[in-house]
Amino acid sequence: MNLAPDFFDTRTRNWRARLAISSDLMRELSRYSDPQEMYRVFTRRMGQLFPTSRQITLSRRGVDRPNVRVTRFNLWKDMPDPFVNSDRFPTIAGGLFESLLYADEPKLIGDLQLDASDPAREFLTGQRSVLAIPIFEGGAASNVIVLTREEPGAFAPEQVPELVWMTNLFGRATQTLVLSQRLRAAYETADAEIREIADLQHSLLPAELPNVPGLDVAVHYRTANRAGGDYYDFFPLPDGSLGVLIADVSGHGTPAAVLMAITHSIAHAATATPGRPGAFLTHLNANLAGRYNRHSGSFITAFAALFDPARNRLTYASAGHVPPRLLRADGARVPLNRVQRLPLGIGAARMHYPECTVDFAPDDQVILFTDGVTESVNRTGDVYGVERLDAVLAARPSGSEAIVDRVLADLNAFTNGPPVDDRTVVAIRRATKR
Repeated sequence: MNLAPDFFDTRTRNWRARLAISSDLMRELSRYSDPQEMYRVFTRRMGQLFPTSRQITLSRRGVDRPNVRVTRFNLWKDMPDPFVNSDRFPTIAGGLFESLLYADEPKLIGDLQLDASDPAREFLTGQRSVLAIPIFEGGAASNVIVLTREEPGAFAPEQVPELVWMTNLFGRATQTLVLSQRLRAAYETADAEIREIADLQHSLLPAELPNVPGLDVAVHYRTANRAGGDYYDFFPLPDGSLGVLIADVSGHGTPAAVLMAITHSIAHAATATPGRPGAFLTHLNANLAGRYNRHSGSFITAFAALFDPARNRLTYASAGHVPPRLLRADGARVPLNRVQRLPLGIGAARMHYPECTVDFAPDDQVILFTDGVTESVNRTGDVYGVERLDAVLAARPSGSEAIVDRVLADLNAFTNGPPVDDRTVVAIRRATKR
């Protein structure tokens, strides 16, 4: 049924019919997410509103004047998708199509007369009326829709302005869908790569907890995104002691994960073992500051410790990391903050990291964590903070795993949502002598 007279009748008495047609068309178009399918629907519905003999789409994408690419023609039996297969369409040079495409304005021809040599002739044989509607992008006509009828003077000039804005609105909607599809494809590609990076990052973490006599160890590790910048590691040593490293790369996501992997590589190639925490951090900083962090602006907070159960002592060094908490068997809580120095990678490559030794007696416990724990924020903007962490530790849960579970339970209840920063918690308890 031809609805054109009703739709293009702009008199006030006809507003309800025009509104119904517009709403019905928009409703149908909204069901499609594929640009090619939406184009077919729009063409069919516009053919009812504004019947024509031929519909031809001209494009300047990928060509320069005087060339014109013909991307759609309603008489073609096989209609490839121009959003995907632009190279499968014919290109012609000069003639009427060139003048229509590069005019950057609508054109109305009431009595078409074509030279026999005009390359547009094969598309316009028998046509007398031509209406060219540009679809603008970036201020110029990226495409032109050419509509024809066989009789002369067949297009009413007063209908052209409405056709121009309708066609351009549809063109913008179509372009939005094309960009959305490309964005989705790019996201899926990037997401797959990030998943691979995350898998690689997780493979760099210890596969299992260390089995060191006299020490009870538990760990929680969770990234805010698939990949993150938190890092922890264990280094069991031949004398029965345990080296521990916890670190936090500035930033989030893939860049932080890459620097975390670099730090892991340096740590495991270190000539200074974690048995000497100060020398260990000095070695890490020399490599990071000298080679990797000079121009990136990234840095790493780190805390290295040596747990020596045979001698009941703990030796540590810190590179700007949030101080771990030492819980004494008698209930005292001691922050391990006596030898703080700058984070790794931002100071001089020759910076020296000193170390400190404290007692680590039976039933003493150490909680190491990244700032994703203490700097977590709830929905009202309150920060979790060290005080809340200390309140949980004051209950003195029995065993390292119980400590980690209690901290996480309290933190999750406080934030009531997924983490916005990476979170790592390492608990180490000096087991009671038997």
